[in-house]
Amino acid sequence: MEQKKILAVIPMTQIQRDRLEQILPNAVFIYTTVSNVTREQVQQAEIILGNVPADMIQASPNLAWLHLNSAGYDPYAKEGVLGSHTILTNSTGAYGKAVSEHMFAMLLAFQKKLHLYRDDQRKRLWGDEGDVSSITDTTVLILGAGNIGNHFAELAHALGACVIGVKRTPGECPSYMDELHTMDKFRELLPKADAVVSFLPSTDETRGLFNQELFHLMKAGSFFLNGGRGDLVCTEDLCDALESGRLAGAALDVTDPEPLPENHRLWEMPNAFITPHVSGGYHLPETLRNVVEICLENVRRYADGDELRNVVRH
Repeated sequence: MEQKKILAVIPMTQIQRDRLEQILPNAVFIYTTVSNVTREQVQQAEIILGNVPADMIQASPNLAWLHLNSAGYDPYAKEGVLGSHTILTNSTGAYGKAVSEHMFAMLLAFQKKLHLYRDDQRKRLWGDEGDVSSITDTTVLILGAGNIGNHFAELAHALGACVIGVKRTPGECPSYMDELHTMDKFRELLPKADAVVSFLPSTDETRGLFNQELFHLMKAGSFFLNGGRGDLVCTEDLCDALESGRLAGAALDVTDPEPLPENHRLWEMPNAFITPHVSGGYHLPETLRNVVEICLENVRRYADGDELRNVVRH
């Protein structure tokens, strides 16, 4: 393979860099960070490993392949960012454990009202918040039964929940799900669920999907959890559903807009549980190791002329 200019912004140890360079020994490597990368470096690179600022790419004629350290790719799918010749791959498969455990913890916290007891603690109140619920008595509807959704399903199933998965394409129902359906069935499934958990990506079909109509279809007193993309939800409609008591609570690691403005009414709702899009990232060290391994595997495939993993677009 001819010499390539490779720009890497994925954090790597020296051992990992050595492994990378052994795959393409004749390539020129530049290692930097997202905060320090320059437009010139981006424009000169033929291969970029990691999420450089999308506005620096500008359909670079030199860029043959961009591999993202994220599973999401929304900013790079916009018109004018990537040239038609640029392959785009992502790191789907790296975040299953981190995101699913984070969202599962939020569900359990809601069911045991830990969010309310935390509020009481800050007010120095020694009180009783009343009845709680159990995961073993819960029907969980998972929208987006991919890597993250499947991890969540395994956790819920292991503790006795009834798990219903929904995905875009038909497939065999795994042992840790009680039912598996396609997206065309999800509306009729909403009233059955005690907890609706979304890991859906941002697409033309999903943006604004959860609005007043869908919140009304959900079972009264159920929980809504979003660990996918904030623009799935019409935020004001969600606030109305929470204020009216239609929903018992909403656990959100993503919001629309994001960051959530400091004066937004959602902050003050006692039945809203918000984290600032931190379920993924590299907070769980294993995640970064997963990201690097996916990256190295794809570079190896690229060098050998094999089909790349996690291709978003050719």
